[in-house]
Amino acid sequence: MAVGGELRRRAVHASGVGFPALYLLELVDWRTLGYVLVVASVVAAGLEAVRLGVGLDWAVYDALTREYERENVAGYALYMFSMTGVALVFDPPAAVPGMLMLAVGDPVSGLLGANEAGRAKRAGVLAAMFVVCFCLATPVLVGYVALPTALAAAAVGGAGATIADGFTPVVRGYVVDDNLTIPPVACLGIQLVLWAGGG
Repeated sequence: MAVGGELRRRAVHASGVGFPALYLLELVDWRTLGYVLVVASVVAAGLEAVRLGVGLDWAVYDALTREYERENVAGYALYMFSMTGVALVFDPPAAVPGMLMLAVGDPVSGLLGANEAGRAKRAGVLAAMFVVCFCLATPVLVGYVALPTALAAAAVGGAGATIADGFTPVVRGYVVDDNLTIPPVACLGIQLVLWAGGG
């Protein structure tokens, strides 16, 4: 993919920060955000059904999808499904950081260095991803739990997001996209620490 196309993909990716921002800015409550995400996921599923079923060939798909997504569910839909899933399963202290890690951490990591399916990213890119995710999660978590627990949860969640981002496995020929894996892995790690800390 050309550099311009990759930058457009990353910009669209980062625009997803608007979903958790709606909640953080108190423009909607958590339940309403869940409804918004469900609607967005239904729209994405519909577009993918048309694209894969009847061959919808909009120019935007050429610009914003990777080669391996042409015959599989595209990353933008997996992104919406993943954000929606964590919003429905987890409470805000765990879900919001995971959503931010996908919306902001993943495109930053992608700009620093792409990885081929089945191969890990460079150590420097992984370190940058962890730092970004940790910094995104900490301020959110500090609003809910004591600082030591917040730091531990941010570190565990950030490590989970970094692992999910840094290695893209291939299962039976299907690339397991990190848009699908980053939020649930990060959120689960955060939630486990919150439970252990009594949060």
